[in-house]
Amino acid sequence: MTFLLSRAFVSLTLRPSSSSSISMANLTTNAKSRLRGVVFDMDGTLTVPVIDFAAMYRSVLGEDEYKRIKEESPTGIDILHHIESWSADKQQKAYETIADYEKQGIDKLQIMPGAAELCGFLDSKKIKRGLITRNVKKAIDIFHQRFEVIFTPALGREFRPYKPNPDPLLHICSTWDIPPNEVMMVGDSLKDDIACGKGAGAFTCLLDETGRYGADDFSVTGLHPDFTVDSLSKIQNILETNFDPSP
Repeated sequence: MTFLLSRAFVSLTLRPSSSSSISMANLTTNAKSRLRGVVFDMDGTLTVPVIDFAAMYRSVLGEDEYKRIKEESPTGIDILHHIESWSADKQQKAYETIADYEKQGIDKLQIMPGAAELCGFLDSKKIKRGLITRNVKKAIDIFHQRFEVIFTPALGREFRPYKPNPDPLLHICSTWDIPPNEVMMVGDSLKDDIACGKGAGAFTCLLDETGRYGADDFSVTGLHPDFTVDSLSKIQNILETNFDPSP
């Protein structure tokens, strides 16, 4: 698949800063940046986290391999990337296990508090909404049907390469005909969502409800989100304060 937008669009705009539950980079200018689209992660961002990822990884990898990989990757395990090198039969069994855990998640699916309200605000400002998940397209369809909040485009892991590769986000920007530096990526994973957004040259917002991430995580990964919030309800204030919503 061809991606029409290049890294040349990467923004040179300096992001604002603050403290408390909304944290940002250093304040250097009062000028507001243009924002025309917001792309969300799904599991743990638009939906309440219900999948026991640690249990899923143990089931796929086995206890010993799980512990080994976790020690080597303290910021998180990329299970999809890890199993790509396995034999076809072993991959199939792994995907079946993953699908079983994802189905359990779908059965318990709940929309994240503040998600519907934030989407309503974006719609009122004519800011486009997209979705990128490492879950399957079927889960996206169920989310759309159950909560009647539609994201376009909405890409599952059938779109390759998937996050943290920036190509899914660049594809959405291309579809919208909007440069990445006028788009924000919102997600709860530093290694997947923030890495994807940074790689594409978009603004990034980390949803960290429980204080999971600290300065050491940002330093080790080299990934510093432009904004960090502990609730989706805090994002509207960020957008109103720091951005010029331009359709």
